[in-house]
Amino acid sequence: MSKVGRSDEQWRESLTPEQYRILRQAGTEPPFTGELLSVKGEGEFRCAGCGTPLFSSATKYDSGSGWPSFTAPIGDAVDEQVDASHAMVRTEVRCAACEGHLGHVFPDGPGADGLRYCINSAALSFRPEGEDEQG
Repeated sequence: MSKVGRSDEQWRESLTPEQYRILRQAGTEPPFTGELLSVKGEGEFRCAGCGTPLFSSATKYDSGSGWPSFTAPIGDAVDEQVDASHAMVRTEVRCAACEGHLGHVFPDGPGADGLRYCINSAALSFRPEGEDEQG
């Protein structure tokens, strides 16, 4: 996967303040506030920073956590790393292309691998199935 290289200034210009806080500063939106939490249509959830397809709607489910949750990413679209902030150890999920912070993955999901990708809505955009690149 090719990496997206932008300066901090370029990120600030291309993202909303909330997207910048989450994607570039590893922030978290309050639970049950994200615009994409209740999206149920078929399509792709993409990185709000670089547009990389990250999750298919086929893997989205209602975990009750307050954030969009998925059982698996698309291919190798995300990277994982240890996050020892906030006096706990979790597995952070980042966009493999732009290294934007997306959220965390937990071992309590319903899928075959038992994973729950808990992702900030502001870190995502949604492209409905059948919508072309321009539209």
